[in-house]
Amino acid sequence: MSRMAPSTPSRLAAYTDAVFAVIITIMVLELRPPAEPTWAGFLDLWPTVVSYVVSYAFVAIIWMNHHYLMTYITTPSLKLLWLNFGHLFCVSFLPFATAWLAESELAQVPVIFYAVLFVATDGMYNLFEAEILKHAAEFSAESYRAARRRSLFAFLLFVVAVGLAIVDNWLGFGFICLALALHLRPDATPLRRRKRRRNDADS
Repeated sequence: MSRMAPSTPSRLAAYTDAVFAVIITIMVLELRPPAEPTWAGFLDLWPTVVSYVVSYAFVAIIWMNHHYLMTYITTPSLKLLWLNFGHLFCVSFLPFATAWLAESELAQVPVIFYAVLFVATDGMYNLFEAEILKHAAEFSAESYRAARRRSLFAFLLFVVAVGLAIVDNWLGFGFICLALALHLRPDATPLRRRKRRRNDADS
């Protein structure tokens, strides 16, 4: 009997892409047209629109960060595979949280749950990122520390968002959007890798 081929980054990325695609599809299927064919009817759907846009941006940011991290993996370890499954487990609750947020018109408890979900998801991402970058030989120690500081700061903002949501749901939701903005530029990109190689060549 032939031995099973080792896991590859492409297989890990393909599975993750499929999960993200399903999550986005579920969120889209939750969208409903306005009851009245008027602008007023459309504006009544603002909680749905806001919830969907923020959640879609979250999925897009997660995917982009995940995409760039894949460039630093040769063969995924068992620990890394479980961290990825844990990360996807948290992300899989996003359609439920988004629907609850929209139907409640951003009420306090759904916003708190939404913020807690972001904390859990970003926490798992931080573990996933740290596991990859600490084993990436081409990723400099300085770049590693900078990426980790940025990721941990964004994670702290999500934690703060939970506390603020307990006091004021809109303030908490605003902090969630702020934390997402920090992730628009991925922590680990091929640019860092090329810069490191140029520095090594010059030295």
